[in-house]
Amino acid sequence: MKFRTLLPLACGLSFFAGSAFAQTEVKLGHVGEPGSLFDLSAQEFAKRANAKLGDKAKVVVFGSSQLGGDAELMKKLKLGTVDLALPSTVMSSQVPLFGLFEMPYLVKDRNHMAKIRDQIVVPSMVPAAAKEGYNIIAVWENGFRQITNSKKPIVKPEDLQGLKLRVPQGGWRVKMFQAYGANPSPLALSEVFVALQTGVMDAQENPLAQIYPSRFYEVQKYLSMTGHVYTPAYVTASASWSRLSPEIQKALTDTAVEMQPVVYKIAAELDDDLLKKLKAAGMQVNEADKDAFIKASGKIYEEFAKEVPDGKPLVDKALALGKTS
Repeated sequence: MKFRTLLPLACGLSFFAGSAFAQTEVKLGHVGEPGSLFDLSAQEFAKRANAKLGDKAKVVVFGSSQLGGDAELMKKLKLGTVDLALPSTVMSSQVPLFGLFEMPYLVKDRNHMAKIRDQIVVPSMVPAAAKEGYNIIAVWENGFRQITNSKKPIVKPEDLQGLKLRVPQGGWRVKMFQAYGANPSPLALSEVFVALQTGVMDAQENPLAQIYPSRFYEVQKYLSMTGHVYTPAYVTASASWSRLSPEIQKALTDTAVEMQPVVYKIAAELDDDLLKKLKAAGMQVNEADKDAFIKASGKIYEEFAKEVPDGKPLVDKALALGKTS
């Protein structure tokens, strides 16, 4: 009888002892496919962070929308079932100020973006995200977006007339392509390949670092170098962040910030390499008339200035920073 009484107690003590020494797992979810900028950035971050963390915690990366698409990842951050994510365009649906990066041709190059990050995103936009429950610990990259389609080269906005074009979740991207004459529809990245393959969509727009790993070249003939929008990616935490020790928080934050210039370097190298690979895969590549696209973008800027409080000063400051980059 004594043994029967002690056995549950012994098992309970064993459980609590195991729990006390269990390593904290930090789940990082993103939508990028293997070989994408998101994948390469997240894996390098995990390697560096885990070296700092030792046995205190371990960053585990879940790519390819394993933990959900962008919208679902934002919800899971709030629920605390995902610890870190890399939202990009979807952030503009959560925090209006982030529509700044939906403005066409706002960002000239990565040097310009670094200035915007340090002088606009960190002091003005990160606090706005925090008010909505999102803790942005660093700003990485999704990239300069280009258009692919199955119909024809896109040189001017009128070439988009009537094209069924997939866009990510974010209202400003829809408005932009409607202004250009396309028929845009939001769709999760994980569903885009089949939509293009079956003709549900004619076209999509993404950075090269998403286009190639997603194998869109298999179902799209034309790649038009529009560079219409630069989208950052935000290393974002939420509900579970407060459950991590200050030491773990510091290691993750320090590593995420340390990765910012590394991500830019990886991204620049990928752009050169992947353009060659997409050409080799048989895509017909053309340069777009960017001046024509810029001319057609005026209404979007006007609407953003009217709809988003403090939006116009941020746009003006970002554009001014481009003159000195």
